Amino acid sequence: MFHSLILGRKKFGAQGWSRMYSFNDGDLTICGDVLHNYLTKYEKVPYADLQYIFGAIMYGGHITDDIDRRTNSTYLLKLIKPEILMQMNLTMTAGSFKSPDPMKFDRDKYMNYIETNLPTEIPQMFGLHPNAEIGYLTTQSEQLFMLIQQILGSGGASGASDSTKINETIHMFLDKLPHQFVMLDLFAKAVERPPFIVVCL
Repeated sequence: MFHSLILGRKKFGAQGWSRMYSFNDGDLTICGDVLHNYLTKYEKVPYADLQYIFGAIMYGGHITDDIDRRTNSTYLLKLIKPEILMQMNLTMTAGSFKSPDPMKFDRDKYMNYIETNLPTEIPQMFGLHPNAEIGYLTTQSEQLFMLIQQILGSGGASGASDSTKINETIHMFLDKLPHQFVMLDLFAKAVERPPFIVVCL
């Protein structure tokens, strides 16, 4: 969950970080191995040790700024503690994604729970202000319009043949798209969703 949170946060830009860091699947795999070794060798889970190893060594190895280390450590302090086995909330908001009861879940059930219950990625899930999404959506829109401009070309003297090709390409993509969503239903579901409470980092 920690890995998912810090990677998902990058979607909204370097909010709260001094720069973009290259956290990757290698970090997740190595931390998984470390976690497995610790859990098999100790009777009690060494939560503080795991927080330090993940935060200062594994993921912390990418981090060059002291304030960014603090941001990283905040996630780990929130997630790596005994309450994680007692249906604790796993996101940076209240009541959105709770850890399941380990007495009732095996690996397959955990995987299914993650696939079916993980909430939609919104800024509040990562402890960010709702306005963080504005920057993300603006960037996506700019990239889309730049792509359209590149397809159209910069000159207007190329004639109707280019316009025909563009229209054919657009219709090809439209034919491959799924049926349109009923927006009224989506808006109704969005209104029914309970509000998120932001936890200050």
